[in-house]
Amino acid sequence: MPAKRVTVESIGSYFESLTDPRHTRNRRHQFLDIVVIAVCGVVCACDRPTAIHRWAVGRAEWLRGFLELPNGIPSRDCIRNLLLAVQPDAFQRCFQQWIAHALVAGDGAAARLIAIDGKTVRRSHDAAHGLGPLHIVSAWATERGVAVGQVATEEKSNEITAIPVLLQQLELKKAVVTIDAMGCQKDIARDIVAGGGDFVIAVKDNQPKLAAAIAAIVEKHLEGEWHALRHRNHQTDTHGHGRRDERFYWVGQVPPDFAAKGEWPWIKAIGTAVRITTHADGSTTDEVRYYMLSRFLSGTRFGQAVRGHWGIEAMHWVLDVTFGEDQTRTRQRILANNLSWLRRFAITLLKRHPEKDSLRGKMVRCLMDTAFLDQVLTLQGN
Repeated sequence: MPAKRVTVESIGSYFESLTDPRHTRNRRHQFLDIVVIAVCGVVCACDRPTAIHRWAVGRAEWLRGFLELPNGIPSRDCIRNLLLAVQPDAFQRCFQQWIAHALVAGDGAAARLIAIDGKTVRRSHDAAHGLGPLHIVSAWATERGVAVGQVATEEKSNEITAIPVLLQQLELKKAVVTIDAMGCQKDIARDIVAGGGDFVIAVKDNQPKLAAAIAAIVEKHLEGEWHALRHRNHQTDTHGHGRRDERFYWVGQVPPDFAAKGEWPWIKAIGTAVRITTHADGSTTDEVRYYMLSRFLSGTRFGQAVRGHWGIEAMHWVLDVTFGEDQTRTRQRILANNLSWLRRFAITLLKRHPEKDSLRGKMVRCLMDTAFLDQVLTLQGN
């Protein structure tokens, strides 16, 4: 059964819960008009206030078809000041409601994969005011291609404290959360399980005792000492980009004498992912990674979780290549956070459109063709 139908005219309704942060004497333009213009402009690759204003001037007639615009198109400063004042967490909740209504009923009702990772906006630093580059920790529903939340921090090292804040924004029930080794922390594991979700978290040398305990189990199993250890396997063999990738996934239940059981009671299984790459010249390279799991997943599902985590890294690549986010010089933190979220949401809308084209190609079509932009905004064809 389809969910509530989203139309261009209804987009503004998802932002009605937002409080207009402007002073009453500075409300020459409708609050919802400015927000909708900002969203549409970013989908059309105009991700800065100046570019958004220029796009809106060129599309004024189309915008008047569903916006009030009592005093015409808002200026660049008007758009900028609003995005500088709206609180990011409240802003994001409005978009999450939009997506929830746009998805068909039952989409994602089964266990979902949610990847969490951080990205630094490298040129957003401001040495004169002692600000380092902005670091954003975001969540991406990998199987649905949907941005589901983000938290901004001042430093990459703060990712550990940002992840628990981000988890509070997410619906974790029946979700499998994947995080790289930076998120291998007791508090994070506990919070995911407490929220009704499960985790697949990479383990590296930042947790040396845990990494050693997992490596010892895998080694004993390979040497035949753990015949009774319940385990599951999965493997894939793919060819592309001039190479062959063989991937082997192994999941084993935690044995009774697991050395880290006391400190990590949420771990119910451990996993290894091995990739052997054969290059065009015949040479081979290999990579072995360890994981802790809160559930004894099937080998196939474990493989999907590990491979699915690449989806958020691909999204970060798109942000830099398509939107040029890494070169963005926006220093005001709230403005930078809100613009970054708009880019992630634009990727969500563009990826869900069924047209066989690159994201950049779809953005150009949105810029040139309001009928296609209408389809993207309303998720037609999904």
